[in-house]
Amino acid sequence: MGYVERLLAEGERIVFVTRRHWLALLQTILIDLGLVIIIVALALTGVLFPVLSPWSFVALVLLLIPILHFLRGFAIWRGQQFIVTTRRVVTVRGIFDKYVSDSSLEMINDVVLQQSFLGRLLDFGDLRIITGSDIGVDTCRGIAHPLQFKAAMLEQKRQVSLSGRDVPEVLARLSELRDAGTITDEEFEREKRELLERL
Repeated sequence: MGYVERLLAEGERIVFVTRRHWLALLQTILIDLGLVIIIVALALTGVLFPVLSPWSFVALVLLLIPILHFLRGFAIWRGQQFIVTTRRVVTVRGIFDKYVSDSSLEMINDVVLQQSFLGRLLDFGDLRIITGSDIGVDTCRGIAHPLQFKAAMLEQKRQVSLSGRDVPEVLARLSELRDAGTITDEEFEREKRELLERL
């Protein structure tokens, strides 16, 4: 059982998981790749040390710096998750030390999505989740698949609000809509079945 699964309450399940978009690693990749190219070029041309001398092995050891730097950045990127469950939205950060922030779906008042043109092309963006808690706003910056994340969150919020209402009242309202011809018999049965499954 993973760390995230241990955070779940009884009956709670994960609906959608995303991370920051891979572009968040682009700066780290470019810097580390540039350092690797410079170190290899200096070592092979003899500028840094004479070629094939014992010191050229020192240059190769220097390659560990950009490699370890990239691995650290990748681990940090991999350790950050944005999760929608059946009850809340959870942000998890950290490799060894963990930071977990969650917002109850019932407390979410509004969601603001911001996507640049490039974000729309590559499917990433910023989400601001506005809640009625003390924190007020939780920002998910540069996340991958923000539209799916938002849709999953709003759908779960709708399900939570429906399950909190009085079932006979909802069924009576659905029956009225069916009798008025607003919804079909098939839609009525489907909504009734979904409502009863959530009990």
